[in-house]
Amino acid sequence: MTDIKDRLRDTVEKCLKTYEVWDGQKNDADARQNLQEAIHEIRKVVSRLEIEIAMSERDKNSGKPLPIPPHRSSSKVKGAVESILPDEGNTIGNSNGNGGKKDGGSRRPRARRQSQGKQGD
Repeated sequence: MTDIKDRLRDTVEKCLKTYEVWDGQKNDADARQNLQEAIHEIRKVVSRLEIEIAMSERDKNSGKPLPIPPHRSSSKVKGAVESILPDEGNTIGNSNGNGGKKDGGSRRPRARRQSQGKQGD
């Protein structure tokens, strides 16, 4: 933890110095770039700190097993297939209930277009 503390202190000091330089010369591209790099370094240190916090919480809570949600454990029947579809997965690829086959009765047959002959006669 002292490593993170030292890194945080150093990066914040560097960022403050680069901010003061940039504040005096806001149109200087190098000062702006240096400030952005210092801010990026602070983000990296803060990310490392967040990881340390998460690891300490994980170690604290590792003794507690995660419970199985009741909706999952009660719906499992030996050999049953669980479906998220409203019809429990009984259709195959098409919503007309014919298993993907066309019903063919609701449309009129296609007719050929009559040719118009020569244009410009």
